[in-house]
Amino acid sequence: MDLPASPSAELPQPPSPPSPRPAARERERLDLLDVALFVRAALLANVSAAGREFGLSAAVASSRLAHLEKLLGARLLHRTTRRISLTQDGEVFMTRAEALLDAAAAARASVGRAQAEPQGRLRVSMPSSFGRQHVSPVISEFLRRYPGVSVDLRLTDQVIDLVDAGIDVAIRVGVLKDSSLVARRLAVNRRVLCAAPSYLAERGTPRHPSDLTQHECMILSDQRDWAFETPAGPLDVRVSGRIVTDNGEVIRDALLAGFGIALKSTWDVAPFLRSGELVSVLDSYPLAEKVAIWAVYPSRAFVPPKTLAFIDFLAGHFGDPPYWDVPPA
Repeated sequence: MDLPASPSAELPQPPSPPSPRPAARERERLDLLDVALFVRAALLANVSAAGREFGLSAAVASSRLAHLEKLLGARLLHRTTRRISLTQDGEVFMTRAEALLDAAAAARASVGRAQAEPQGRLRVSMPSSFGRQHVSPVISEFLRRYPGVSVDLRLTDQVIDLVDAGIDVAIRVGVLKDSSLVARRLAVNRRVLCAAPSYLAERGTPRHPSDLTQHECMILSDQRDWAFETPAGPLDVRVSGRIVTDNGEVIRDALLAGFGIALKSTWDVAPFLRSGELVSVLDSYPLAEKVAIWAVYPSRAFVPPKTLAFIDFLAGHFGDPPYWDVPPA
């Protein structure tokens, strides 16, 4: 039987369940995107730059970070007109945030790699000679493959601070110094001692590493000690010469002009070794220091798809062994 719609006919209502505690509501609303945005903003010290990685405007990125702070009930970032920095609460949350993103990444990986489409501006730094010879020629291919990505390519022989410069990924050649950067090896970096035939005809061919002290040796970035493996054990030879430079192309040009002997990466001189314009020396004395070509980036907690796509692209392009070490068919 229907009850009359009258205040006097109200049915007794069961007691309302208690409202969830504010902290519970906040945990339910915590968004991984906001957490990842916070981590990138802290690492880049720039909210706008972090926002661009996620396709967000500066205003939207700032709003999302403010919402995150409100949910947590704590200020995470000190903001100025030029930079941001972590507060004490921000430093505590940063550790937990990176762990949370790592756990989320592991969960995704357990059911298959995330298929997020790479997008946004990718800032890349690399040595000038290597970049011109082996990356610049294929940048257009990378961009055609990923139409949502644009590239800001910095060619410099200086080792720069990636976070301060807002660099997403850097290509580095040689031995990596200890750092907080994450590194992935892209290719081996085979090196040889070489000279022009005209130089060797004039000055003679060294038969033992110690003979280098009697030769004109060209030095890259004050690397005056050349280390060899000999039957008697490791041997360091202090070399000297009239050319010291931080640019490998200067040394390569002087080599081709018959000026002296140099320690060179095969990615720079392989065509000249094949043509006979340069010849290798001391092949029976391997170099003691094994070096590689690396991609390094600031954080493993959240790596934007554009960064991973670029690293994978270069690794595939270089090959194993790298294409410059493979004789033409």
